[in-house]
Amino acid sequence: MQAKLLLRERQAIGEDRFAEIVIWQLPGAVRGSAHDYKYRLAFVVNGACVVRFDNEAGKGDHKHIGEAELPYVFVNPQKLMSDFWDEVGRWRPA
Repeated sequence: MQAKLLLRERQAIGEDRFAEIVIWQLPGAVRGSAHDYKYRLAFVVNGACVVRFDNEAGKGDHKHIGEAELPYVFVNPQKLMSDFWDEVGRWRPA
């Protein structure tokens, strides 16, 4: 199996904010993750990323809320999307 792009989209949410979502299905797991997906979901406001879910190689699944980096338990792409939009909905400027 080759890597397969499942979703790549950028959604404008207002004049100063957008969400960018990229999800791949890979032939095997990324180092640090126990599943075969590679993802990056980001919510950007005024040029600053304020919410991000990703699983960069070696770090595994985690999320960034403001300056904090927290563990994230990946279940499936649908739950990932739901969890991301829930965090975006809770985000408030500092």
